[in-house]
Amino acid sequence: MDGDVRFADARVLVLGLARSGFAVAQLLAQQGARVTVNDGAQPEKMAADIRVLQEAGIRVVTGSHPQSLLDDCALMVKNPGIPYDQPLVAEALRRGIPVRTEVEVAALLAVSPIIGITGTNGKTTTTSLVGHMFEQAGISAMVAGNIGTPLSAVVQSTGAATWLVTELSSFQLAGTETFHPRVAALLNLTPAHLDYHKTWDEYRNAKRKLFANQSPGDIAVLPADDEDLAALAAEIRADVWWFSLQQAVRPGVFVDEAGMIVFAPPDKPGELVKVMPADEIGLRGRHNLANAVAACAIALASGVTMIGVRGALRAFTGVEHRLEFVREVGGAKWYNDSKATNPVAAIQALSAFSEPLVAILGGLERGDDLSPLLPLLQAKVKVAICLGESGDRMADLARVAHVPHVVRAGSLPEAVALAATYATAGDVVLLSPAAASWDMFSSYEERGRIFKEAVHML
Repeated sequence: MDGDVRFADARVLVLGLARSGFAVAQLLAQQGARVTVNDGAQPEKMAADIRVLQEAGIRVVTGSHPQSLLDDCALMVKNPGIPYDQPLVAEALRRGIPVRTEVEVAALLAVSPIIGITGTNGKTTTTSLVGHMFEQAGISAMVAGNIGTPLSAVVQSTGAATWLVTELSSFQLAGTETFHPRVAALLNLTPAHLDYHKTWDEYRNAKRKLFANQSPGDIAVLPADDEDLAALAAEIRADVWWFSLQQAVRPGVFVDEAGMIVFAPPDKPGELVKVMPADEIGLRGRHNLANAVAACAIALASGVTMIGVRGALRAFTGVEHRLEFVREVGGAKWYNDSKATNPVAAIQALSAFSEPLVAILGGLERGDDLSPLLPLLQAKVKVAICLGESGDRMADLARVAHVPHVVRAGSLPEAVALAATYATAGDVVLLSPAAASWDMFSSYEERGRIFKEAVHML
């Protein structure tokens, strides 16, 4: 593919050499941009990536963030997790330099239709399930974005016949201006990442950017059961489809009183199509039923066949680190829910089980309100093993809930060993931290992998 005139000879600063930074730097260089990558870490920590970039003619500056990098800079593409009050970002904004995220650049260069999926919780499961529906239907699709593969890494290898099924975080969406998905879905919204966005309005507005550039003929998928989010329909220019667990909707997908997942197509006012009984889907928990119904609406709105939708609903059993069954030990079942990085996600996981729970809780301290966990701790948890920066607050909450055994662990392997001493046949041992991982791990994926390794060593 020839270089894009929008980036030819443009001086672009990529801030942050992680997966997305590495991918977008290469993409921009291929378009003829003069790219500099800047990362505050020391070069030995990323020597292999640096070598690849330098061989592509990309300048790499590590160890500090000199403001001279902004001289003659036409565009900054920052890692989504870097806050806007970071000194180099703040200076770029002061100078009037556009600051964008990697998905904005990738979408400008994409020829594929894009599906954008966001929400506080359920993004990864829903995105993966939609991708599986495309696969089952025999329609070409690529799953990318916040789910692991940067959009920049795939846009040049996909054509107009391949859909890009993209998971999007609020961090990514905050740095977009022209991003235009053909189909866009907002699953849910609860207070999260307020250490980054500062206010609820900022967080909400970042999510709403998903719909900003849609027009009639595009499709926006919204939850009918959330009054606040349903009200967004009045300001969205796209055609609105709905999903619901509580009421009949049209056009869209809902669960009826008999427990049947039902599709109400937009072009046949009197027609209802039975998809399948809700209890036959391969996912556990009411929150996953909501994810599944949303995925049905997204896929059907994108032209996926009912055969593909039904096949995926039956075959799909979830994604790694999200209510992932690990193994059974002595009659107790162990689940990895490391992706539960906030209290709402942990509540959904705790609610998914009727068995007595040995819960491993705690992680990065963000000051989140933990009190909504109280009823579930009281009703379901027989042992709370708490770790990480928020472990003390979590332990205090468990004691208020009169959890019979509350234990503090210094590491995740220690927490697994302690859980094994308390778990008996018929119990579920659940890692669902209700907190981010960055106090002890590089990512929730690393936390989940270490948990699984420790469980397999029991």
